[in-house]
Amino acid sequence: MTDSNVLLDGITARHVDTARLRVGILERENDDPETPEDRTVVFVHGNVSSALFWQETMLDLPKDLRLIAVDLRGFGATETLPVDATRGVRDFSDDVHATLQSLGIGAAHLVGWSMGGGVIMQYALDNPVRSLTLQAPVSPYGFGGTRRDGSRITDDDAGVGGGGGNPDFIARLRAGDTSDEAATSPRSVLHSGYVAAGYSSPHEDVWVASMLTTSTEPGNYPGDSEATEHWPGFAAGGTGVLNTMAPGYFNTSGITELEQKPPILWIHGTADAIVSDASFFDIFHLGAVGVIPGWPGADVAPAQEMVSQTRDVLADYRAAGGAVTEVELEGVGHSPHLERPAEFRLALLQLIGHLGA
Repeated sequence: MTDSNVLLDGITARHVDTARLRVGILERENDDPETPEDRTVVFVHGNVSSALFWQETMLDLPKDLRLIAVDLRGFGATETLPVDATRGVRDFSDDVHATLQSLGIGAAHLVGWSMGGGVIMQYALDNPVRSLTLQAPVSPYGFGGTRRDGSRITDDDAGVGGGGGNPDFIARLRAGDTSDEAATSPRSVLHSGYVAAGYSSPHEDVWVASMLTTSTEPGNYPGDSEATEHWPGFAAGGTGVLNTMAPGYFNTSGITELEQKPPILWIHGTADAIVSDASFFDIFHLGAVGVIPGWPGADVAPAQEMVSQTRDVLADYRAAGGAVTEVELEGVGHSPHLERPAEFRLALLQLIGHLGA
């Protein structure tokens, strides 16, 4: 699809040259680049998506805000460069920081979805921010391979990372599949994973086009893997997107120790298939329910309690003096901003102190 087909009326796209790479961003027409940072909101997308998913939200927010949605490396219109997963998501968060520096923006309000939630938590560990909105975020302990307290199940992160990518889904991304002919077609994954049953949108083709911008070049999605003696036989590699969230490389629970704690909004749905205490994208849960054979049992390989881990860390954040608001939406999947836009808008505006606009 061309830019004219994927951009909603009122949204513009451009590139920003940074010291690290060339970054694609979306902005809202007529937003004032001189808007103060306390009224600047930066949106960071999740895995297998791009900034295109934020367009409806951007158009729905007050006109005196400045809104910017950033494409991460290997997604959307941003340059495709290898991702060093041994840095966790720091390649992504450092790219976002370089983008904001190039735009002359310091401490803004950051909104992160799914993996993007992990990116903005890491950003806050390394740079000042005004607030964090975590929408269906990856657990502060990464994706897969940890117990409730965040401790790693194996020292090599068996069952985590690039080896967990579905080969047919990857092939369909590479082929630009826009059909719904298979459960592994991106359009089907949108409906089964990104949103809860019953969701529909006139912009569905745009969301699918966004997913199809995902680079499957070496060093990008999904990433490499290593052989291991532990079930299920693969462990996290050192490059690529899925490995960035392996618990050996990724841990943002240190936000509880920040001296200056930005207010946090955690917004998520009860019907999230991806980030859940029983995630259908967690190899260990799939073993527990018999989808992947040979599971050695909950004592050895427990499913990750992702939502509970987030709740635990944010409770510690609050106990250490930080302000946390949790909004849990009944029956909503992985995308509250698409499924319940009014509730998402209200919660975000409350967080940034912009009600009445």
